[in-house]
Amino acid sequence: MRRRLLLSTLAVAVVAILLLGIPLAYATHKLIYEEARQSLAREAASIVGGVTLNLGASERVDGGKIAQTYPGRYIVITLPGGRTVTAGAKPAAGTDLLTAPATAGGVHVVVERPAREVRDEALRQLLLIGSLALLGVAVTVGLAMFQARKLTLPLVDLAETADRLGTGNARPRRRRYGIPELDRVAEVLDRSAVRIADLLAASREFASDASHQLRTPLTALSMRLEEMIEAAEYPDVVREEGAAAIAQAERLVAVVEQLLARARHDRTGQAVAAPIDQIIAQQIEEWRPIFRRDGRAIELTGERDLAAVTSPEGLSQIVATLLDNSLVHGSGTVTIRTKPGAGSVVVEVGDEGAGIPPELEARIFERSVSSGKGTGLGLYLARSLAVVDGGRLELVGARPAVFGIFLRPAAEARLAEERVVIGPT
Repeated sequence: MRRRLLLSTLAVAVVAILLLGIPLAYATHKLIYEEARQSLAREAASIVGGVTLNLGASERVDGGKIAQTYPGRYIVITLPGGRTVTAGAKPAAGTDLLTAPATAGGVHVVVERPAREVRDEALRQLLLIGSLALLGVAVTVGLAMFQARKLTLPLVDLAETADRLGTGNARPRRRRYGIPELDRVAEVLDRSAVRIADLLAASREFASDASHQLRTPLTALSMRLEEMIEAAEYPDVVREEGAAAIAQAERLVAVVEQLLARARHDRTGQAVAAPIDQIIAQQIEEWRPIFRRDGRAIELTGERDLAAVTSPEGLSQIVATLLDNSLVHGSGTVTIRTKPGAGSVVVEVGDEGAGIPPELEARIFERSVSSGKGTGLGLYLARSLAVVDGGRLELVGARPAVFGIFLRPAAEARLAEERVVIGPT
């Protein structure tokens, strides 16, 4: 932008100088020549008058005296009777001359001067005009650089302020630049920073309050379930169902903790090297009766005994979200496939349904994006839980829908532990 401002200002200045300088140079050149011709004509008339007076007084016409009076001129005086008197040095043959004649009382006078002197004077004036034009251009460049700097530096600063707001640093800067329009933008950004800071604070407070309020009833629920198991008349059956309910409650507590950590923009630190077969098997056991009621099945394929760096509760919630998504939006058999990938452990969840509509394919993980049968939060939160543990959730195939959970290999966790224990070498 600074370059564009400089070039545009310089272009305007050059055009203005040319529009004024060219006519001025032409007029000055013409004026110098006109003045030289008029000066010669006055000299010729003055010489004619002087010679006429000398002849009337019967005095001799002295060419030397006339030459002293008009230096640098070659004067030819033709007297009555045809006698000629010259004054001054005669120019060399081929010299370009300016000539002015005059006649009165039978006396004819011709005054000549070299045109080179007039051209030199015209050239000096043109050089003076050119120097003034260059000085004007230089002054214009200096002013343009000053103005461009004055305008671009505040814009760069405002861009940095806007970028800080985008990264979550919502501290107002209170900077003003002395330019009303830019000061207005800075004021709006400061007000926006205050509003964003208030919204972020309210969001974090809500996350903390929600976490606290949810943990208390969930803890109470877990205690009541344990009491039910102890007091059950048929302890084997109740213990099995109660254990499953307690596991769900504990997993929900862990999910709340992870969501709270994501709201605070930090990691939970609960990601460990865990066997993913057990986590997936638990989810299949919980969801199989629901799928069976709809006449559908869940199959587990792929390589066994894989371990990855993940939070067991978080991975359980991600798989549960994908199974629920397939139950609502998909059809046919759901296939869960585990396999090692390039630098990751992959868990793919897909079904035999129509898949994701093309218009939603690029936005499927955005908040509140849904085909109309859900809230649009499930996949968004599932991807957030994957990111918290250092993994990612991607759409592998659109039709039919296949989602891939990419987890860090367990070797990364072991390597990190060795670095902590052994220390740098």
